[in-house]
Amino acid sequence: MSRISISKVSKVYPGATPVHALDSIDLDIEPGEFIALLGPSGCGKSTLLNLIAGFEQGTSGGLLVNGHQVDKPGPERGVVFQEAALFPWLTVWENVVFGPKVNGTQKTEYEVRAREMLDITGLSGFVDHLPVQLSGGMRQRVGIARVLTLGSKILLMDEPFGALDAQTRLTMQELLLSVWQKLRTTVLFVTHDIDEAILLADRICVMSARPGRINSQINVPLDRPRTIEDTTTREFNDLKREILMQIRH
Repeated sequence: MSRISISKVSKVYPGATPVHALDSIDLDIEPGEFIALLGPSGCGKSTLLNLIAGFEQGTSGGLLVNGHQVDKPGPERGVVFQEAALFPWLTVWENVVFGPKVNGTQKTEYEVRAREMLDITGLSGFVDHLPVQLSGGMRQRVGIARVLTLGSKILLMDEPFGALDAQTRLTMQELLLSVWQKLRTTVLFVTHDIDEAILLADRICVMSARPGRINSQINVPLDRPRTIEDTTTREFNDLKREILMQIRH
């Protein structure tokens, strides 16, 4: 099970001039669902992701994962940031198995899973490489494989392809679609890119400017599996136009 339930969650950062980052967020995410959190910079997308990850606490409201209140990070919630944040002195293999190894997972258990995740993410031929020997896209693959090797049932992704060039970004989007299709992990994907949100998600939550609220939730009607070619269809572009108008409004 990997269900997320968010009820009336607000977040205010105290100070001489308090910052009201989130206002009364309501959101339910079902197991295996792919949700895109879409909105302008500064609207609180990353703040909401950090609350779900357990890195921060809300000012008010309730946030449950599998029926349990979130008050700290947990292995069932893996986070992929914009930068892969790998240990530069460890090989790809050592980075991927670092988490379960430190957690005391049996070697026979985590090695099998690590090999499977490296194969799924196209890294089987790079296990002895250091991060400095990899491209930005390849390093992000390592970050994704590392989280999946932990056995996380929830994948929280904070604009993970935002720093990549356009061609690499498209490749990584297709990779993520392929991985999700195989594993059906629950995904919350933060982005400000409308095309990316439509291509990847089952449902798009459009957020307002700060204080962040969820203005609308849009089901994506495109069939799965999806590819980059889907971004040229009339259905895709009609939905893009609708979302763009909502964001501008």
